[in-house]
Amino acid sequence: MGQNGRAAWRDVPRGVWTLGFVSMFMDVSSEMIHAVLPLYLVSAFGASALVVGAIEGVAEATAAFVKVFSGALSDFFGRRKLPAALGYGLAAFTKPVFPLAPSLGWIVGARFLDRVGKGIRGAPRDALIADITPSDQRGASFGLRQALDTIGAVAGPLVAMVALAATAGDYAFVFWLAVAPAFVSFAVMAFVVKEPPGAVRRPARFPLRSVEIARLPRAYWIVVAVASALTLARFSEAFLLLKAQHVGLPAYIAPVALVLMNLVYAATAYPVGAWSDGDGARPRVLLFGVALLVAADVALAFSASVWGLALGAALWGLHMAFTQGLLSALVADHAPPTLRGTAFGVFNVATGFALLAASLIAGGLWDAVGPKATFLAGAAFAAFSLAGLAWAMRMARPKG
Repeated sequence: MGQNGRAAWRDVPRGVWTLGFVSMFMDVSSEMIHAVLPLYLVSAFGASALVVGAIEGVAEATAAFVKVFSGALSDFFGRRKLPAALGYGLAAFTKPVFPLAPSLGWIVGARFLDRVGKGIRGAPRDALIADITPSDQRGASFGLRQALDTIGAVAGPLVAMVALAATAGDYAFVFWLAVAPAFVSFAVMAFVVKEPPGAVRRPARFPLRSVEIARLPRAYWIVVAVASALTLARFSEAFLLLKAQHVGLPAYIAPVALVLMNLVYAATAYPVGAWSDGDGARPRVLLFGVALLVAADVALAFSASVWGLALGAALWGLHMAFTQGLLSALVADHAPPTLRGTAFGVFNVATGFALLAASLIAGGLWDAVGPKATFLAGAAFAAFSLAGLAWAMRMARPKG
């Protein structure tokens, strides 16, 4: 352990490192596609911002809906690795569809199945991290996993930008390059990751029953409510790409917005997570993270230059570092061990449907009013969730 009882990166369990590298390779692949897909949909198929938002929102909501079942199944069988490996495998095998797709329908189908894979793996993987990590290292462990994942999210758009520039806009070439890291991720998950020695005792009944869900404590539901409100403000990152194009960046440079956001995210996710492991620190750190999203949305709403875009993207990355790993750690803190997979699944289905609504609202506002209205609406939702979190923290204080 490091000073003040907080975990140093060397103290984080080896399994968390391995799962972090699994996430990193898959994110290299996914972000190579994600970094250029909105631009490809607009240029090749004439898709509107509303269509882009709908595709992204439905894809992410699908992933969230699947997570609740995969998480519950991992609780019921007391095994996390198998559903996680199946999810990574499905995502890997959908990647070749993107360069081969002859129509928009094929692209939508591939994106849908890719997100189903994400949904299958997400809750069991997060529950596995919680299973193998001591409670006083959860912030550091989830932060480290998120940091490695985000390194992949930096590398993916960078590779996509270079490939797109070198091939004069050959999107299919970028999509083919994304296939290799996806299969590396699947191989590491299937052959290197191990189930913890003492598997979680399976519940007597399938967890998705009202009597089992009722065992999740009030503090857990507060986390779910705050995260859902926050997600309404943090719509799909596809709108960062559209904003980059709106301020005048060409298609092969536009992914630099995602690169900058993820560089800031990757650099700060682990230290923020380790910081949150201090006594009672997580809610305060989370509160600051929500305030950062308000600032990011305002900056993006009023930016008309590359520098304004850069400020907004950097603030968005900081917000992600101050919220995403902490929310996962809070779920792990408040969920009973035998219901961790279910808890992560319910958490993700709630935030996934919030993301669907957010992306539809963002796309509709973009088409009807413009980018400024889209990001100002995000700032308003973020301010609402900030007020809700501050109220929840006040209610949680001991009376007297």
